[in-house]
Amino acid sequence: MSTQSTAAGAGLEGVVAADSEICFIDGVKGILSYRGYNIHVLAECASFEEVVFLLWHGYLPTRKDLAAFQASLIEQRSLPRGIREYLASVPLAPPMDVMRTAVSMLAQYDPESASMSPEANQRKAFRLMAKTAAIVADFERLRGGGSVVDSRPELGFAANFLYTLTGKMPLPEAVRALDVALILHADHEFNASTFAARVCAATLSDLYAAATAGLATLKGPLHGGANEQVIRLLLKLKSPEEGEGWVKDAFARKDKMPGFGHRVYRTEDPRATHLRALAEKLTRASGHEDLFAISTRIESTVKALKPIYPNVDFYSATAYYAMGIPVDIYTPIFGISRMSGYVAHVLEQYANNRLIRPRAEYKGNADGRAWVPLEAR
Repeated sequence: MSTQSTAAGAGLEGVVAADSEICFIDGVKGILSYRGYNIHVLAECASFEEVVFLLWHGYLPTRKDLAAFQASLIEQRSLPRGIREYLASVPLAPPMDVMRTAVSMLAQYDPESASMSPEANQRKAFRLMAKTAAIVADFERLRGGGSVVDSRPELGFAANFLYTLTGKMPLPEAVRALDVALILHADHEFNASTFAARVCAATLSDLYAAATAGLATLKGPLHGGANEQVIRLLLKLKSPEEGEGWVKDAFARKDKMPGFGHRVYRTEDPRATHLRALAEKLTRASGHEDLFAISTRIESTVKALKPIYPNVDFYSATAYYAMGIPVDIYTPIFGISRMSGYVAHVLEQYANNRLIRPRAEYKGNADGRAWVPLEAR
């Protein structure tokens, strides 16, 4: 017996859960835009900070707006001592677990954590955005036995992250590559982790709790964790020919292809277009042309066998590897970027809130089963 007349698609596919003004996707035409600005325009013209401002406020910043916005992010870069002590205490823990826990811990050090005023939430947004990046960089330093590298206020978001991650001034090419990658990962409508953050926010839980829900969901290999799967596969393959053979064997086994296909897009993921170009440029500069050659052979072989396209995870994995970023912090870097989208969606949810409480299409016995005493079972 059903509790409703029409069941939703599996995984809520095709279900419109709410109105939003943040992100537009046309999966048939391969269009992605933030607040009306096409992703190709943003990737070519914008800085990550401009995109975060756009997501949060709905318009592009003036030079004065941007300077004030950057100053607010810079002011919030350092972590409380208690969180650094936690990061140092768990050197063998998976980075996404550490990131999720440390973001949740930020609430304990924020006297405004329980305040739901728009002004307090704006201030918490800056803290979350800046300190999430610091959590990832500081953990990477501490787990290897190194010391934390202090932020440099003259460096922008991407440059400062790379500097605090490695302890070295990054090359301009690497900074721009990371800037573009962060822009491309910033938001993607009601993806699983953003929806989880909005569900949490709809209960009027605080911004830190909603962000933690988002990160916990992002961790999964069917979401943000897919880029790690991609690079681990690529590193096992020795040649483009071996990559082609792997694809054919995988199709024969009916295995899923990591980094390919998307619930929404029926053509190429527009983010993959830029990441492919970035991966080619970075692998050439770093001497990993073989990795890019294997990637492109895999892509062409997949397309020849089935009309599915690479998604945001496939070439981002190659690009990050060429930049020398440790494999197990690929997903945390995704989380740093997507934090901008989580914040935008949570603030939008708060502004016009209704508790998100869907129904289930019940498939079991509905009611009226006879009770059997324990001794008679």
